[in-house]
Amino acid sequence: MRKGLLSAVLLAFSFVYFAGATATASAETLHWRFESKHPNIVDVELYSDTRRGHVWPGSKKIYVLDDFSTKTINISCQRGERVCYGAWVRNRSNLYWGVGYKNRNRCSSCCYTCNGGQTKVIVLNP
Repeated sequence: MRKGLLSAVLLAFSFVYFAGATATASAETLHWRFESKHPNIVDVELYSDTRRGHVWPGSKKIYVLDDFSTKTINISCQRGERVCYGAWVRNRSNLYWGVGYKNRNRCSSCCYTCNGGQTKVIVLNP
């Protein structure tokens, strides 16, 4: 009798644990679109405003805008996560858009919610 009760409790616990784990780990894709009109190379990083320290592309890499075409950057993020862009002229971190180099600044309209959608074309003018 006691063994049956323990098995039922463990089964119920595992159901609750795994159901909660799948509900919070919902991933989405957010499509960022950038067009740089600056004559110099522009570097871009995307920063989570929800998960402290989470950066795309990460691993000390950056996205590069080196011509005047529209580039799309697709990231995998958590549903509802707020993600902000930072862009700057290469080797000139004082010339920036959004939150800038290493997420050092604040902005009023450079963040989007991860919801499986896409951003408007973000034009980076000189």
